[in-house]
Amino acid sequence: MTIHNPLPPLNWLRAFEAAARHLSFTGAARDLNMTQSAVSQQIKALEGHLGRPLFHRRPRVLELTQTGMSYLPVVRDAFRTLRHGTRAITRARRDVLRVQCNLTFALQWLAPRLARFRAAHPDVQLDISTELWEPRDLATDIDIEIRYSLHPSDTVAATLLHRDHYYPVCAPEYAVTLETLAEQPLYDCAYMMGTWAVWAEEQALTWGNPPVTYATTYSVALAVAVSGGGLALAHDAIAADPITRGLLVAPFTHRAVMQEAYYLIQSPQAGKLPAAQAFTGWLHTELAAFKAGQPALNTRLGTQA
Repeated sequence: MTIHNPLPPLNWLRAFEAAARHLSFTGAARDLNMTQSAVSQQIKALEGHLGRPLFHRRPRVLELTQTGMSYLPVVRDAFRTLRHGTRAITRARRDVLRVQCNLTFALQWLAPRLARFRAAHPDVQLDISTELWEPRDLATDIDIEIRYSLHPSDTVAATLLHRDHYYPVCAPEYAVTLETLAEQPLYDCAYMMGTWAVWAEEQALTWGNPPVTYATTYSVALAVAVSGGGLALAHDAIAADPITRGLLVAPFTHRAVMQEAYYLIQSPQAGKLPAAQAFTGWLHTELAAFKAGQPALNTRLGTQA
């Protein structure tokens, strides 16, 4: 059984749109690099497909029929959608630098600095994706990854970017002491090497085994702390901005060194991309400034031993 295809061929639609734009088969032929008779034949074929005329053929001029006037915006919208979709795909492959990092780093460290990147490199368009769990290898279709990890897989070439310290944070009005810490609601990111127990052990606290609520991202733990719902463990890269803005404080002076660190991973083609070179250069500059500013940040960390 033959099934009638309701969609006419694309070249018929192109001929119709061009002829309607010029109200001339000759003008359409010029745009499409076709003969006038070829355009006329394609319009007739489209009209036969639709079962109704699209043009009134007047002496030396064309006029759209009511059907033609109704159909023209539909065809133009379809071509516009095709153009936009094609441009999005081709731009993503040619012009857009695809960067991946974890959600909390993107929100707390990268996002507050992106205005400076755009000011320095207005021609570079970024496509930022966030993942909760690191892939073993570089994620598909990613140019640059900033990975927070104990150590990336040996299957990827990773460069150490930044190693941090971690410590408890809470809302400024939250009342807590070392003696009452284990009685407080405690929050942390799951599967980290630096834990509440490790931080407490380094200070020889009598800790026991207080309950800790774990989340798959630091963003959840930080949000609870900002709301005054308890204390979260955090490290400088994700805590510095909320502390500077007065949303969080670090009530204790002890800072433990994290075993995890931030690493830079680039795809094989990234080294040839000017946009990747611009972004990595900017990233190193921003991290250097961030590290240089940490002594000033440290004066705000902790009021108790």
